[in-house]
Amino acid sequence: MRLIDIESVEPGQILGRTIFSANGTILLSAGVQLTVFMISTLKRVGVTMIYIEDPLFKDIVVEEVLSETTKRAVIQQMSESFEALRSGKSFHTKAISMSVDSLLDDVLKNQNVLVQLSDIRTEDNAAYIHSMNVCMMATLVGVNMGLNMIQLKELAIGALLHDIGKVGAPELQEGRSHHSWRGFEMLKLKREYSLLISHVAFQHHEAVDGSGKPRGIKGDEIHLYAKITAIANTYDNMVSGLSEGRPILPHEAIERLNAMSGTMFDRDVLVEFLRIISVYPNGISVRLSNRQTGVVVGQHRGLPGRPVVRVIDKSGDEAVGASEFDLAKQTTVFIDSVLA
Repeated sequence: MRLIDIESVEPGQILGRTIFSANGTILLSAGVQLTVFMISTLKRVGVTMIYIEDPLFKDIVVEEVLSETTKRAVIQQMSESFEALRSGKSFHTKAISMSVDSLLDDVLKNQNVLVQLSDIRTEDNAAYIHSMNVCMMATLVGVNMGLNMIQLKELAIGALLHDIGKVGAPELQEGRSHHSWRGFEMLKLKREYSLLISHVAFQHHEAVDGSGKPRGIKGDEIHLYAKITAIANTYDNMVSGLSEGRPILPHEAIERLNAMSGTMFDRDVLVEFLRIISVYPNGISVRLSNRQTGVVVGQHRGLPGRPVVRVIDKSGDEAVGASEFDLAKQTTVFIDSVLA
């Protein structure tokens, strides 16, 4: 399985990862043979990268923190909740809590899996996948930081609903138009939820140096849950293209996060966040410092920037063998660039 640009996909290739619709149902299943119409439709709905099956890399497994069952349930629940808000209704806090319970179970079971955000996004499902990813990453960081189960659930609900102020919000007084204010006002009314949950929505755009929004608070005035969610939110926005209109690769996003350490983000929290992220996800094509090109096929939990890369040896256009470079062991070889 390889990750390639949608512009490089050809009819007849086999889809490697399932694509979900906005309501959590399956849009295209893994294993389907792609047609011209399917490829055109994927481009039209905003897909930029997809996984395809490749006989030379059929053993590549993209490990997932969340199961497909959990993903479908969370995406469906977020879709229903947002639609309720758009219709002027309220969302069901119990249903959200149940979805979070499933997500927490998966996170605790797979807490040693490095995050590879492999779900294919469309214009319709992007907001729900974003909320799910931010929740999943924030919860993983919380686990690594030793939060207890009550704290983890508060963090997870807050992270899942961090952008709820963007949807169906009530009118607020002048000066409180930022969506974090609106999210806070909506969530603080939910008696079933701790007030700390509403503060995740309230503070996830604040910066530790005081330059953030909406109130410009800084340092320890920002709750830990919001500090964690802020980093997860920014990272997912970067790699999905939600922040700049075009996606950037994980290693580029990590460089930008590091540049914001101590200003936008808490240094200690950022260190924990970077420990959960796969810098070079399985299936991505790279060029090595020895001028060979290959595909990432394996990860190291303690060394996310030093994956295993498989290079296919060819005679003309024909594959005659393969060699693997474990960059954790072959320390004189490094990744020179990522190939789109």
